[in-house]
Amino acid sequence: MNAPDLPPANTAAMVKDEAHLLKNFSITKMLAPVVIGLGITAILIWRTADLGALERVEWTWNTTYWMILALGSLVVRDWMYMLRIRHLTDLKLNWARAFVVIMLWEFASALAPGMIGGGFFFAIWFLSREGIDTGASITVITFTSFLDGIFLAVMAPLVYFLVGHAALFEGTEFTGTFLGKSLFVAFWTVYFIILAYKLFVAYALFINPVFVKRALVGFFSAPLLRRWRRSAVTTGDQLIVAAKGLKHRGWNYWWPALATTFISWSARYSIVNCILHAFPHGNQFSDLVVYAKQVVMGIIVLLSPTPGGSGLAEFIFNDFLGMYVAPGLAPAIALLWRLLSYYPYILIGAIILPKWVRRNVIKPLVHAERAR
Repeated sequence: MNAPDLPPANTAAMVKDEAHLLKNFSITKMLAPVVIGLGITAILIWRTADLGALERVEWTWNTTYWMILALGSLVVRDWMYMLRIRHLTDLKLNWARAFVVIMLWEFASALAPGMIGGGFFFAIWFLSREGIDTGASITVITFTSFLDGIFLAVMAPLVYFLVGHAALFEGTEFTGTFLGKSLFVAFWTVYFIILAYKLFVAYALFINPVFVKRALVGFFSAPLLRRWRRSAVTTGDQLIVAAKGLKHRGWNYWWPALATTFISWSARYSIVNCILHAFPHGNQFSDLVVYAKQVVMGIIVLLSPTPGGSGLAEFIFNDFLGMYVAPGLAPAIALLWRLLSYYPYILIGAIILPKWVRRNVIKPLVHAERAR
């Protein structure tokens, strides 16, 4: 299905906006997270890896079984994302277009730091250029982001109190050090930032979006913050649009979205469990503890200023989960984890994006220009 033509009167402005957006997908920005991630992994391998441990690794039927399950978890994760976005757009996206939107969204998220929203604004662009009304796109992506926040807001304290502080934060390389304590503080600091932000968004979506917009604009009108005032206006407008889109939605809209959100995130975190089972060290480990550690890791990595948490993710993995693999093997297992759960989205996005731009951006702009 071709993207709708653009209004002729807005062609010049749209060309400028689209060109500005596409600058965020340069070769340099695509390679940056790969270089950072592989660079940190190389340092960890140089510092701690044991080539003898790598040579002793045996690929068995057990390894094959668990690696297939790891790939299956990856498929379930993306399938749930596709199912969710199809549901939230009232099935206006077919499976192929849902796949493209999710892959491009993951691609944009992989190239942006998580704390600044990842690929949020790009997701709205991708969805709207797939023929979904702009207002509906804002509603769907804002609601989706809110649902992801609900998962973290619920699961972080749940796993912490189920598993306990000692199982999550002790027994690592940095236990008892300043860095070890900093990770604990960082976890709860980021968690409460996420919680406060999601409560703020919930108030805007379901109670008083106009007040929230005015508060945002007023706050960012201060002299030191004025440079972000325009972004605050845009965010406020998007929250108002999203609130109107969700106003009359009932439980039948909510529960499938919640279910697919929790399943997709659980599948995402189960990938590491499968990898650890594929390369057992002899010591038994609790799948719940490994899952809980990944929830903690996922929140801490949001602090990273690097694209997709590159560098920090590998470092945290080595510290948090290194005790579950053979000595000297943790950096290699961390690399395998990122090869399964992160780098594929950069590769797939780099393949899909050029064709998508020609079909959904360049072609409509050419049609609009000819119609003038």
